[in-house]
Amino acid sequence: MIEARRLLPPHGILISLAIGGYAAVLASSQSLSSRAALAGVPLLAIVAFWTLAAPHRWIAGFMASALLLPPLPIALGNSGPHPSLLFAALGILAGALYIRAWRIAVGRLPLALVCLFCILLGSVAFAALYSGPAIALQTLARVLLFGIGVYVFFYVAYLCRDDHPPAVRLMFWAAMASAAIACVDFYYQLPAPAGFGPQFIWTATGYYRRAQGIFYEASTLGNLCVFFLVMIAVAFSRRPKLMPVSRPVLVLGGVLFSAALIFSYSRASIVNLVVALAALGWLDRRSIHWRRALSLLGISITAGAAASYYFLPQIVESSWQRLSGSAIYLFDYGEAVFSGRFESWRTLLRFLNEHPWHAVFGIGYKTLPYSDYIGQSVIGDNMYLSMLIETGVIGLAALIWFNVAILLASRRAARQANPKASFFGTWMFCFWLGQCVQMLSADLLTYWRVLPVYFLVLAWTVRESATAPAQ
Repeated sequence: MIEARRLLPPHGILISLAIGGYAAVLASSQSLSSRAALAGVPLLAIVAFWTLAAPHRWIAGFMASALLLPPLPIALGNSGPHPSLLFAALGILAGALYIRAWRIAVGRLPLALVCLFCILLGSVAFAALYSGPAIALQTLARVLLFGIGVYVFFYVAYLCRDDHPPAVRLMFWAAMASAAIACVDFYYQLPAPAGFGPQFIWTATGYYRRAQGIFYEASTLGNLCVFFLVMIAVAFSRRPKLMPVSRPVLVLGGVLFSAALIFSYSRASIVNLVVALAALGWLDRRSIHWRRALSLLGISITAGAAASYYFLPQIVESSWQRLSGSAIYLFDYGEAVFSGRFESWRTLLRFLNEHPWHAVFGIGYKTLPYSDYIGQSVIGDNMYLSMLIETGVIGLAALIWFNVAILLASRRAARQANPKASFFGTWMFCFWLGQCVQMLSADLLTYWRVLPVYFLVLAWTVRESATAPAQ
């Protein structure tokens, strides 16, 4: 006689029991919301299994969801939790699963990244001391969100060895789709998918919510558009065979990113773009194909501006008047040009003058907008000044070291004979130089959904630079 239990392996019994138990729990659930949540468990399990089957898949999932999906409509944080956090959690599991493949090299840039993250993390204690545990938890959350970008850098640079051109194309197409969503959202003024920053454009015909797409506020969208416009400019300055995507796709991307940048109404992002393009002109002054690069980039940006003017002429005119007026009346009406930032900066400097000991360790990262410890809540809108007050001189020094390390690593890669290293290095150097300038009027470290995209390209820059000799 053959025992029946031998016909079914033990793991099969466990799987059958799990399925039966899951079906029983699903059937006994009373509310529709709980049933929907339980029904999503198998889907999440399938997504997790597929993602962890290869070391690079969580990165693709994170980038696609961060650029294309809105936050969940749940009252948590400023805009609600985001689906990309699921892939970030899976990325941590992937790092543990492939732990033997890690090959971390000690250098200036990795140390600068770790140093900045540790200082931000250490400031949580000062946030708890001066602003209470609730604000400290918010500080911790924002530090960990910044840490996602740091983790992406280390994972791609020192573990994941998959080829990157397909990833560049995927990221570019995802960013193009995100810019298209932002343009459609702005034109039809669709309801915000979740929480959003109250940023509006006032014209003679009414007021409009600034283009933000699926992001929390418009400056993040503008910053992302500049990043890929710089990529397009660098690609146009290279030979066609070295372009990560085809030339027509680059032109189409230039149109979408230019239109989204105009609709975002972000002057600081436009300054970022001007600085980046000037850096590209200086960096490639001897080898750049000026006629082709300028003509193709000019066609892209002009087409984007023309399309924007065709659909919303009053917005384009208002954006141009605002931008040109800011340049013309910068010294005469600086307070108005900087949208009240001077008053915020005076408040912060006054506090620092009255309490100079806080310049040593600070009062806690990202406590200024959410705490009244200095007498009122203040949005610094200046990365350097905010870091000085929130993390002290040591935090400001870490930020400057961080920026310098990125520029040096990117500049070194841009000089490599390897065309991939040169492309990524030039792209990153020009863009981050613009970032350093934009940090004077924006807290760019809080753009946690786009920072991993930037750090991904930075990781590719480091990888290619490490495998190619300098010229």
